[in-house]
Amino acid sequence: MVIGLVIILLLVLFLPFLVKPIEENLEPFLFVMGLLAAIVSGVLNKELWFDALKDPIFITLAVLIAGLLFKWMKGPIEKSILSISQKMNIRLFLALIIIILGLLSSVITAIIAAIVLVSIVSTLKLDRKTEIRAVILACFSIGLGAVLTPIGEPLSTIATNKLNEEFFYLFNLIGLEVIFAVVAIGIIAFFTLKPGKSDSSLEGSNEAEGYPEIIIRSIKIYLFVMGLTLLGAGFEPLVNMYLLHLQPGVLYWINMISAILDNATLAAAEISPSMDAGTIRFLLLGLIISGGMLIPGNIPNIISANKLGITSKEWAKFGAPFGLGVMVLFFIYLLIVG
Repeated sequence: MVIGLVIILLLVLFLPFLVKPIEENLEPFLFVMGLLAAIVSGVLNKELWFDALKDPIFITLAVLIAGLLFKWMKGPIEKSILSISQKMNIRLFLALIIIILGLLSSVITAIIAAIVLVSIVSTLKLDRKTEIRAVILACFSIGLGAVLTPIGEPLSTIATNKLNEEFFYLFNLIGLEVIFAVVAIGIIAFFTLKPGKSDSSLEGSNEAEGYPEIIIRSIKIYLFVMGLTLLGAGFEPLVNMYLLHLQPGVLYWINMISAILDNATLAAAEISPSMDAGTIRFLLLGLIISGGMLIPGNIPNIISANKLGITSKEWAKFGAPFGLGVMVLFFIYLLIVG
C-alpha cells in the first residue's frame, strides 16, 4: 500500500509541472489520481463517495453565482473603478484594492477576485512594472484572504472538510494572522508601488466571459474538489505514518514546495484530523504564503498571469523574494506564539 501511495503522490506532485496536457486538464487528472489513491489505501466506500459528491457543492455554487454577478455588472464596475481611480491618489487606490479583494475573496471566491483584479488592472493602464507588482501583491492578499471560509478556495474547502469542522473554523484558527497580513500587504503596496502612465502596460484578455465559460469553470471546480476529497482520504494512512511525527516548523518549510505546485493539492495530501491545531496553523500558513511566490502555486496567480500575459520570470523576480520574506516573518511569529 505504501509504495503504491508514494508512486501516486509523486505523479500528483510532478506530472502537472512536467507535462503540459496534464497541467491544462488538472481537474480530471486529480480525480483519477484521487480515485486510485482511495482504492490503493482501501478507503473507497459509500460514505467517501457521498462526501466527495457533497464537499464541492458550496464552493461550486459560490463560483457560479459570483461569476454570473460579475458578468452582469462588469461594465458599471469598470466605469466606477476608472472614475474613483482618477479622483484618488493612485497608490492609495491600489493599496485599498489589494486589501478589499483580499478580504472579499473568502466570500466572492479567489477565482472571481482574480478576475476582478484583471479587470481593474486592465482599466488603469499603468506602467508594466507597477502593474506586475500590484498583481503579485494582490494575489498574495487574495490567496491569504480566501482561506478564511470553505467557499473561498479549494484549499479551505478541503481543509475544513477533512478536519470535519464548522464553517468558521479556519477563520477562528488563523483569521487574525490572515487579516493582519492582508492589511500589511496593502500598506506595503502603498509605500513601494510608484505608478506612472506608460505605453508599456500589461496587455491581456479582459473580455466579458460567456455563459459557457462560467458554467465550465464551475464544473471544473466541482470535479477538482471532488478529486481532492478522494485524494485526501486516500493519503490519510500515509500522513498518519510519516507526517504526524514531524515538527510543525519542518512542515512549514517543506510546504514551500507549494510555490511550484497547487497548494490545495498539497493540503489534500497532508492535512489529517489527527493533527493538533498548532501543527495545522504551521501547515496552512506555510502553504498559503508560499503559494503566492510563483505562478503555479495558487489559482489567482494562474488566472491573473494568463489573462494579463505576465511571464514566470517576471513573477518570480518579485514574488519569490517577497514571499520568502513573509515566510520568515511568519515563522518567527509562530515560534514566538507557540
